[in-house]
Amino acid sequence: MNGTDIKPENQMTDFGLIGKDISYSFSKAHFTAKFEEEGLDYSYDNFDLDTISQFPEVIKNNPNLLGLNVTIPYKESIIPYLDEVDGVAQEIGAVNTIKIGSDGKLKGYNTDHLGFQASIFPLLAPHHENALILGTGGASKAINFALKQLNVPCNFVSRTPRPEARYTFGGLTEDIIKAHQIIINCTPIGTYPNVNECPEIPYDAVSEAHLLYDLIYNPIQTKFLICGEIKGATISNGAKMLELQAEKSWEIWVSE
Repeated sequence: MNGTDIKPENQMTDFGLIGKDISYSFSKAHFTAKFEEEGLDYSYDNFDLDTISQFPEVIKNNPNLLGLNVTIPYKESIIPYLDEVDGVAQEIGAVNTIKIGSDGKLKGYNTDHLGFQASIFPLLAPHHENALILGTGGASKAINFALKQLNVPCNFVSRTPRPEARYTFGGLTEDIIKAHQIIINCTPIGTYPNVNECPEIPYDAVSEAHLLYDLIYNPIQTKFLICGEIKGATISNGAKMLELQAEKSWEIWVSE
């Protein structure tokens, strides 16, 4: 974290984003535009941290913070720094929204599952019976929670064997792809500037029966989605999810 990440006292920040390598982030542009359009005298800034251990410094140096968003890779590691965690966020095991009370207490919430659920629901068809979640990080946990609420069974895919992951990328077969009609990329693979990268799955098995959803929104169409579109699949990026989860964050921040 460099000196520009902690604002001096005469330039206090009201809201912000905790993450790593987040100069591309949607959140600052979204909330800055929202505050301008609605005539709200608030500011929103990025706090780009090399490690989560720098988080207390952000709180200490920005005493008028009212709320924070949390993104990759800190949605899980932020939890020990919080005073309280909402029940749903506890069940998910990840936090993407923090409300800072007037007493300085930090409470964590998860709005990712709400944004994802609302954005994918209109795309679901009766034959979309099983989901493959690529990645096992904090975002993937919220996606799993949301799909369970929609009664869609899920299996995780990880780079290396993990207790929560039924499959590894190296072990994926065409039959596995055919058996999972929904495939969600919860990894950062393909994010700008690495736009020529994509998760290694057997794309030849993707068909028009599939729904490919990428949590990435920059670029608008990742290589993962392009590969799905070529095979006739329904595709969606994460832009709508981000808008919806951001508005849910705002509702939490301004609630009593």
